[in-house]
Formats: sequence, C-alpha cells, structure tokens
Amino acid sequence: MEPERVIYPLLKHVVLGPAMRVAFLPRVSGLRHVPRIGPVILAANHLAFLDSFVLPLIVPRRVHFLGKHEYFTGAGAKGRAMATFFRSVGAIAVDRSGGRAAFDALDASAAVLERGGVFAIHPEGTRSPDGRLYRGRTGVARLAMRTGAPVVPVAILGTDKVQPRGRAVPKPGRIGLRIGPPMDFRGRDDGVPRGKAARQVTDEIMEAIQGLSGQEYVDDYAPRPADTE
Repeated sequence: MEPERVIYPLLKHVVLGPAMRVAFLPRVSGLRHVPRIGPVILAANHLAFLDSFVLPLIVPRRVHFLGKHEYFTGAGAKGRAMATFFRSVGAIAVDRSGGRAAFDALDASAAVLERGGVFAIHPEGTRSPDGRLYRGRTGVARLAMRTGAPVVPVAILGTDKVQPRGRAVPKPGRIGLRIGPPMDFRGRDDGVPRGKAARQVTDEIMEAIQGLSGQEYVDDYAPRPADTE
C-alpha cells in the first residue's frame, strides 16, 4: 500500500484533524451540498496558507489540490519528508511558471475528477492581500466544462485572522466554512466560444462565493506576492 494512503487518514483523524478542531473551533454550514460520491470541484476563496488544510479537514471525502512544485523537489531527508507530507494531504505537484505548466495543471486536476474524486481550487489564483475577493481565473470553468463535474462554491472565513500574511504558524482562533449548492455547467460552451463561456462561468462562480463570504469584490486579478515586492 502507498504510504500516502495510510498517512492521509492518520493526519486527518488522529494527528492534525483533532488539534485543528480544538485550535480553530470551525463553524460549518452547508456540508450537505458536497456530493457523497462522484466528481466534484470545490471552488473557494483564498485568505491564508491554512486554507489548503481546512478543506481536507472539514470535507468527509479525500480532497486533492494543486501544490507548488517546490514542495516536492527538496533535497535530502527533509525534502523527501515534505514531499511525502504534501502528497499525503492530497496535494498534486504543479509547475506554476506558465506556458505548458498551465495545461499540465489542468490535466492533473481533470485526472482526479475523471477518477470520481474531489478537487479543490482557489479561482483567485493566490491569497487575497487585503481580505477582499478578487476576480477569478478561468481554469475552474475550463475544468468544469471539460469534465462535467459540478462546482460547489465555498467561503472560508477567518483564516486570515489566525494566520495573517507573513505568519508561518497559525494562532488559535475561530474559523468558518460556508458551502453552497452545486452548480452545473455542462454544455455551457455549446455554440459559444470557449474563452467567452469560461469567463462567464467563472464570474458566476465568484458571485456565488461572494454571496457566501460577504467579501467586497474587486474586478481585477489579485497581485501575486512577487508582484508586490
């Protein structure tokens, strides 16, 4: 058996899960909207690094998400341990340098859904620098139209307070998760240019997330950390 298949439930139910529930006292609503079986895309806002651990903790199914390639390529025992950890929590390595990397990310995400799995994505593409909700990138829409998987909008609340930007270790504090009804985008690109359909679908997803989170919306892409240096 692959180590990751053993480590995932161990981390979720024995090691990290109980500790996170005590530290963050998560308030959850709408969990019934996550299908019990079959492919599903969880589309969530992004406030802190902690977000990638909140969804796998709360959602009863195994959740996969994209992780930076650097998390999987470290040298020595420490690098191997980090790679094993991120694979164990459902991360899929992806090179985010652009070009072909974007297609590789889409292919890796689609493979999870084609196996009937759960894939989580932050359409903003990076953490919000100021707590507002930024314009979504169209990868989530392209993935939904390509695979036919329903999109479940998710609002993550309070993680920016327990883990402000620049803080490596979160502090105790209450967080929340609001989950909305599934959205079906099958056939939305029939007879419509795919780029136009992808933009429309993405905007609808972001509107649903905003309705759950109550964040102020910014009709512009969030600056990546490198853009603000």
